[in-house]
Formats: sequence, structure tokens, C-alpha cells
Amino acid sequence: MTTTETDVSVTEAEPPAPERPRRKREGTVLNVFSHGVLVIWAVMVVTPLLWAVMTSFKDDRSIFSSPWALPDKLHFDNWSRAWTQANMSDYFLNTILVVGGSLIGTLVLGSMAAYVLARFDFPGNRFIYYLFIGGMSFPIMLALVPLFYVVNNLGLLNTIHGLILVYIAYSLPFTVFFLTAFFRTLPTSVAEAAFVDGASHTRTFFQIMLPMAKPGLISVGIFNFLGQWNQYMLPTVLNTDPDKHVLTQGLVQLAVSQGYKGDWSGLFAGLVMAMLPVLAAYIIFQRQVVAGLTAGALK
Repeated sequence: MTTTETDVSVTEAEPPAPERPRRKREGTVLNVFSHGVLVIWAVMVVTPLLWAVMTSFKDDRSIFSSPWALPDKLHFDNWSRAWTQANMSDYFLNTILVVGGSLIGTLVLGSMAAYVLARFDFPGNRFIYYLFIGGMSFPIMLALVPLFYVVNNLGLLNTIHGLILVYIAYSLPFTVFFLTAFFRTLPTSVAEAAFVDGASHTRTFFQIMLPMAKPGLISVGIFNFLGQWNQYMLPTVLNTDPDKHVLTQGLVQLAVSQGYKGDWSGLFAGLVMAMLPVLAAYIIFQRQVVAGLTAGALK
């Protein structure tokens, strides 16, 4: 009889069970809301891209009469006309030369500077680091006029290599800032073991530390590639030679070349041509970009 009374009292004194169903409902509502926002954002981003691709296969009449309808037939001549008659092939080649050269130079110089700032303590280390960070906050529009005179005095105006050097200088602050934080996450024991084995600083950097920083290099390389490929202001000011125009300048030239009779179908074809390399680069390296952005948080 005593045991029964004790069991009853213990049962009555037990605290109420946690409201797990309520928390589960709240988490479900939050997930539905976040996924809904992501779906809306994806639709807002993908719809203009798909519309531009679809419009590039239409003729000028269909673009204005039925802008949202599918093309009655695929007009591949729009692409060939934009590639040949609008000199998109020359603009494409110039852009590859400029962006390829500047991207290689930015990654090589930026990784070397970031490695030194992250791994070695010397007088002025923090000052140089904050100097690079200060370059990120400096608006490029304020530097256009003095930059024009500096490039002109060096004899680099309207040249491919001059534009490459300007792109490198423009991209270095963010590259150094990003890679400095990444190099600090790499283990120092590997570099110390290489020094013990007799490796020099140069060999340690290029053969050991740089391969370990591959995720960070790919991530910052993608960001620089996007910014340099879509750059319009710098080439407009520093590259006025029509034979050396890049794609952004070529698209503007294609839009205004025929006055009131614009080649809209050719313009959309050229626009899609300019977008394809950027989309392809991001699709191919999207996993490496995510890995590079999260590597510092995981180590």
C-alpha cells in the first residue's frame, strides 16, 4: 500500500513533457519560409537569363511583337552575325588576353604577398596589411583621372598589357585580404618540416603551401574573374582604341552602331556570348568556391 502511494506521488510530481511538436512545427514553418524566399530569389535570377537566351534566337520582329513567346524557329544567324559582323570574335579574344593575364598576375602576386603577411612577423607587417585593406575601400571612380595620366605617362594607354597591369592593381587588395586569412588557417607544422628537410622559403611556398591553398585560390580567382570579365569603367577610360576593345565595350558598340535601327537580335546573341564563360566558370568550380569560403571556419 505504501509503495503504491509513493508511485502515485512520484507520478504526480513529474514535470510536463517538453513541447516537441510545437518546436517541430516552428522549425517546419521556418524551413518553408526560407525555402520559399530562396525559390523566389532563384526565379528572379534565372528568369532574365533564360529570357535573354530565348530572345537571342528570335528575329527583331518577334522580339517586339511577342517578347515572352518561344521563337517560331531558331535563328542561329543572330549568333554568327554577332560573331563576325559585330567583331565579337575580336572583342572576345581581347577579353581573354586581358582577363587571363591579369588573373594569373593577381593570383601569383596576391598569394605571395598574402603568404608573407600571414606567416612572417616583421616591422610594418600590420601597416602593409591595412594598406591593402584600405585599397578595398577606395572608390575606383576617384582614381580614374590620375590613373589615366599615370598610364599615359608610362606609355601604356590603349594597350593590352597596360590594361592587364591596371586590372592586377585593382584586384590585389581583395586578393591579399582574402588569402591572408586563408594562409593563417593552414598548419605551420608542414612548413616547419620542410624547413628542417632543407627546403628554401621559395620552394616551401610554391611546392607545399600554395597547393594546400588551392581552395582559396580557386575561390578568389572566381571572384576576380567575375569582376574583371564584367569590368566596363576601366577599359572605357584607358582603352579607347576600337581594335583593342573588350567585350563590355563591344556590346555597347554593337548597341549604338546602327543608330535608330538597332540589331536587337544580334545584341542579345552577343550578350549571351558574354555571359556563357562566366556561367560556365561558376558551374564548374562552384564546389571549390564553397570549399574555399568555408575552409577557414572548418579548420
